[in-house]
Amino acid sequence: MGSESAAIASLVLEVAPRHIALLKAVIESYDNLATLRTADPARHHLKLWFSPAHQADLDAILAELAASVPMRRIA
Repeated sequence: MGSESAAIASLVLEVAPRHIALLKAVIESYDNLATLRTADPARHHLKLWFSPAHQADLDAILAELAASVPMRRIA
């Protein structure tokens, strides 16, 4: 068994409804990068769960998407 921690990190984003499908499609196109679920449908909050080892990759993808998918990090 490897020495990697089994910890899971998460973040919550607020995304306009018209952009949710695009964000979900992009995140899911990267196998095993993150799992995305709706945390609060009324407020359009999405929660992403991911391995801490993927934090830099996820941050880079979200930064690139920010130009076409306005989002706000809630937590």
